[in-house]
Amino acid sequence: MSLFCLVHGAFQGAWCWDLLIPYLEGEGHKTVAMDLPIENSSATLSQFADAVIQTLPKTDDDIVLVGHSMAGSIIPLVAEVVKVRQLVFVAALIPHPGVSTLDQFSHHLDSKTLESFNYQPKYPTKLEQFHDEPDMFEPASLGRDFSDAAVLREFFYSDCQPDVTQWAIAKSRSQQSLAYIFETNPLTALPLVERKYIVCTNDRIISPTWSHHTARQRLGVDAIALASGHCPHLSCPDLLATVLTSH
Repeated sequence: MSLFCLVHGAFQGAWCWDLLIPYLEGEGHKTVAMDLPIENSSATLSQFADAVIQTLPKTDDDIVLVGHSMAGSIIPLVAEVVKVRQLVFVAALIPHPGVSTLDQFSHHLDSKTLESFNYQPKYPTKLEQFHDEPDMFEPASLGRDFSDAAVLREFFYSDCQPDVTQWAIAKSRSQQSLAYIFETNPLTALPLVERKYIVCTNDRIISPTWSHHTARQRLGVDAIALASGHCPHLSCPDLLATVLTSH
């Protein structure tokens, strides 16, 4: 049986896996989850990765590393240090070595927005490779205040049951570190391990079109479609568990 290491996305914490874990453990698998230091505005991608690495037991050699949303930028860094069997990206960013997330989609933003970020690309010609990619984010989600409960309800938890949505919003954490947007990813290449991408077809944040395209281009896999919004671990944990445990 596998050890599923569950790495949360922005504004969430280890709590967000509570509905999924019983399904995985019910099949005999082990699980581990952690709180990333997202409230620390200076926390880097490497510090996020270190927080994951510190939770992993040294004795397991069948580790499935699951990253949701923001954590897609983190799990490959973990896999450079710890031997893992599989990386699983769930409605997740896919890093490109040597550039930031903002570098990848800056050409879709207007000059005023880029100026507000104080953004100056270091290597403009290097970024031309992203110009033919679909939009990474659903346009309606850009510029929204995800500390606002109504925005979380609309974009994060659009297909969750009302009681789950209320619980999740109450547990929401302050996302102060924006390393997953602005920091140049320190990878030189994506780790050569088995990969899986789960695209949420009703995602209102990460574009499903981008997910399908980029999973093929960067991970070399066809994305597995799951009929859910951005947080399937909260809206349909039973279905997500089935996809995670299938080979």
